[in-house]
Amino acid sequence: MVSAQSDPVQGLPPLRSIIREHGLAARKSLGQHFLLDLNLTRRIARLAGDLRNATVIEVGPGPGGLTRALLLEGAQRLFAIEKDQRCQSALRSLVEAAEGRLTLIDADALEINPEELGPPPRLIVSNLPYNVGSALLTGWLQQLASNPESLKRLVLMFQREVADRLVARPRSKAYGRLSVLTQWLCRASISLEVPAAAFTPPPKVTSAVVVLDPRSRVLAPCKLRSLEKVTAAAFGQRRKMLRQSLRSLGVVPALLLEKAGVAESARAEELTVEDFCALARALDELQPSPE
Repeated sequence: MVSAQSDPVQGLPPLRSIIREHGLAARKSLGQHFLLDLNLTRRIARLAGDLRNATVIEVGPGPGGLTRALLLEGAQRLFAIEKDQRCQSALRSLVEAAEGRLTLIDADALEINPEELGPPPRLIVSNLPYNVGSALLTGWLQQLASNPESLKRLVLMFQREVADRLVARPRSKAYGRLSVLTQWLCRASISLEVPAAAFTPPPKVTSAVVVLDPRSRVLAPCKLRSLEKVTAAAFGQRRKMLRQSLRSLGVVPALLLEKAGVAESARAEELTVEDFCALARALDELQPSPE
C-alpha cells in the first residue's frame, strides 16, 4: 500500500482548479452538490472502516472530493459510478494518479448491481445525488433482503430530512415506510451532520451522513414483498386507524390485525418494525402470495 505522504493523489491540483478547468458548475437536474474539504471527506471515508481489502463503491463522485479521500484512506479497489460526462473528464487525472486502484464507470447507478463490481466485502460510500438518493437506497435494501452478505456497510450522505427518516423511531413524525424497511435490514445511525456551507454550491438544507450496517438476519421474519404491501397501505393513510387504512390489502382488516396481535385502533406511526413484520406474516397467511 502506498503511504499517504507519497501517494500520487496528494500531488493533484486542488479541486477548485479542477472544477474551473472543466467548467463543472453543479447541475440541479443531477442533484449535484460538491464536497471539496479533504479533511471532511476523509472523516467520511474513515466511517467505512478498513478499505484496504474491500470493494469500495462510490456513486456520483463529481470532481472527486470523496474519491480522493477514499484512495488516501487506503482503498485499493474503488469503483466510481458517474454518468455526467463533464465529471468523467475531470476524473481522468485522478484515475491515472490512482495507478490501477480506481475504475471509473460510465453508467446510471440505478441500473448497476453492486455484486457485479467486485468480490465481498463490499462497501458503498457516497455523497448521494439528492434527486435519487432514496431510490438508490431502496434498491440496495431490496438487494440485502435477498442476500444479506451482498454489502458489508453503507456510508451515505443524504439531506438531513431523509437521514432522519432512516433512523426514526415509532411515534415520531419522520417515522415511515423507509424507516421500517431500513431498520428491518440494517442497524442505522447518523454519524455526522454536514452544514450547507461545506458544499459547492451550498444547498438550501443541512445534510447528514448515515452509517448502515446490514444485519446478518432480518430484525423479524417476513417476506419483503408483504412488508412493502402493509407499510404502503398503513403509511399511505397514516392518520387513519389501521382498521381503515389496511382495507386496500384485500383482506378483512380486523382478522389481519387480530392474527398479528395489533390493536384495530392503532395508527401506522405507533407500530414497531416487529409489528409490521407480524402484519406481513399475517397477510401471507390470509392471502398467500406466489414466491
